[in-house]
Amino acid sequence: MSEHNTPEPQSEVEKKARQLLHDRGVTEDHLAELVHYLQSQYHENLELETCKINVDRVLAKREVQNAILTGVQLDILAEQNKLEEPLLQILKKDEGLYGVDEVIALSIVNIYGSIGFTNYGFIDKQKPGILRMLNDKSTGQCHTFLDDIVGAIAAAASSRLAHRANNSE
Repeated sequence: MSEHNTPEPQSEVEKKARQLLHDRGVTEDHLAELVHYLQSQYHENLELETCKINVDRVLAKREVQNAILTGVQLDILAEQNKLEEPLLQILKKDEGLYGVDEVIALSIVNIYGSIGFTNYGFIDKQKPGILRMLNDKSTGQCHTFLDDIVGAIAAAASSRLAHRANNSE
């Protein structure tokens, strides 16, 4: 989708990244709700559709697609017990001292500047909406990377929205 809601062609990498999100239960609507959560107090009458457009533009970035492909594959391999120890248990437990998941997320956050860092830190602590579900260890799924990637996509889309609003004022 472009700024005017006209679909643009997607590469195979983009299609796969979007499909992995959907397969793991994360929709563009979930992501738009997170953006709305982050930005509604700063933008009067912010509509979910505006949030969704910004999410779509972030998902169109190759760096974001690469992060999704990498992180989700590692989560899946952990679920299937196809990683060696001690990494397997580190990922399954989402150990606090393991920071590689945040490093991958920060590669997404960096796309739209420093405001993304504060957005990401805030949403990572609050864990609203889909992030709460992804962080639930009782589901049997491993989302060590995905929860941080989803938070980072929302933070980047929020940053994009903030930059665009600032440029139009």
